[in-house]
Amino acid sequence: MNTMPFEPGNQTRVLSDSDVRQVFRWELAITALREAYRRPPAHAAYPRRTIARGDGAWLRMMGGIADRTVMGAKLIAGSPQSRRFAYLIPLFEQASADLVGLLDGNAITGFRTAATSALAADLLAPGGGVTVGMIGSGFEARHHLRALASVRQIDEAFVFSPNPESRARFIADMADLPFPVREAESAEAVARASGVVICAARARGEVPILHGEWLGEGKTVVSIGSTVPEQREVATSVVACAHLIVADVVDEVVEESGDMIAAVEDGISFEEKTWALADVVRGCHPGRTNDRQTIVYKSVGSAMQDIVVAEACLNEAAARSIGNLVALGINAVRKG
Repeated sequence: MNTMPFEPGNQTRVLSDSDVRQVFRWELAITALREAYRRPPAHAAYPRRTIARGDGAWLRMMGGIADRTVMGAKLIAGSPQSRRFAYLIPLFEQASADLVGLLDGNAITGFRTAATSALAADLLAPGGGVTVGMIGSGFEARHHLRALASVRQIDEAFVFSPNPESRARFIADMADLPFPVREAESAEAVARASGVVICAARARGEVPILHGEWLGEGKTVVSIGSTVPEQREVATSVVACAHLIVADVVDEVVEESGDMIAAVEDGISFEEKTWALADVVRGCHPGRTNDRQTIVYKSVGSAMQDIVVAEACLNEAAARSIGNLVALGINAVRKG
């Protein structure tokens, strides 16, 4: 269990987006997530996310209690009209209920998604070096390739996105990695050439970007882009051909992902082959049992991921004296 160096005098360490990026390390986040998923399940500690909707705006709230040290939440404020979104993560010490950390959650959201995907892909892909295919070339794709490269040997990688300039930028940005990154002519070419296929791009018009007929034996698919009913990323044929589906939050993946809702509408049954990532990490489910299986990891994100990675960043920031210590005056008061 991590021990957070809480600040004296009821001060709160405030980390900006640049502070988070300065202290973040893939190994740090993936190790913290692995440890968190190994702990016995505590369903009451992480209630389902809620979304408040208004006239052209929404507020998503995800909260939880991590192990015995901190509790916290992530708030996402969205204004689709202006295409602006804000992410905020407060962390409280459990023993005192004092606010010990206040973090910009924008970078943490991208980091924790990719770090959890890397943990899952490392467990689910066949052993040894892998060929990775990226469908998408934005920040999620960049994060995912770097995260997986931190835990698994990658022999080569392919990337496709509709914009050739975006693909060229992606390849240039990944030039420091110790394996070649090559451009592919289509999403289908990526899927056929790669052992690990990472979907990290929103579908245009919510038309799926990956189809089951493109997948041969032994593929591991990472799907992160269908987190609400309105979103689509993989075709129902991908759900149908999967031997195993691993979900970070089973109930929310099954009930709230547009991909899975569409599969139900197409009469595809998948409940019996869907397991929680925590079950695989803890060894309650073996994960891949042979190199011919097609396995899909579906993610909608969770408060646990946010809180665990935020706590790791806060610990690292305190150790390196990064961020601002502020006496916000938001301290717990004794009742009764």
